[in-house]
Amino acid sequence: MGIRRVVTGHDESGKAVVIYDGDAPNVKRPTSEIESTLFWVTDKSPADNSGDEDTGNRDVGIAPGPGGAIFRVVEFGPEGGAASEDELEYLSKVGGAERPEGARHPGMHKTNSIDYAIIMSGEIDMLLDDSEVHVKAGDVIVQRGTVHAWANRGSEPCKIAFILIDADPVP
Repeated sequence: MGIRRVVTGHDESGKAVVIYDGDAPNVKRPTSEIESTLFWVTDKSPADNSGDEDTGNRDVGIAPGPGGAIFRVVEFGPEGGAASEDELEYLSKVGGAERPEGARHPGMHKTNSIDYAIIMSGEIDMLLDDSEVHVKAGDVIVQRGTVHAWANRGSEPCKIAFILIDADPVP
């Protein structure tokens, strides 16, 4: 996907500077249909803006840790009419997501987070327990700890920016 990431910070005198500028280095391809680019991770709130550690260049689960946040872009390729069983293996391997028993799609999961999703390009279906919503470029979603999955039933990739923020579990 090759997305440019510009990260600002401060030099020794406190002046605003660019500390990283280039393609985001943390790109994962967990299945043949999904590519995920991680940009930044915070481990607490409020976030610590000092230092120059590249918190976007480390392994993380799907959801943020306690008090944290994750910023990533995921590109979902077309499923070709069938959901990928690789998604089930991926979700169990990376952690941070709970998969409900008897889910209708291998990618069904929920996280203890509030997720802000911005559809950047393409179209995709957001599957919920008993319903689904078709979204396209320019639409936004506020995902509040619900069971969901993504199904790209079209012919073009769909790119979504996600900001996940730690939240209390839904009872």
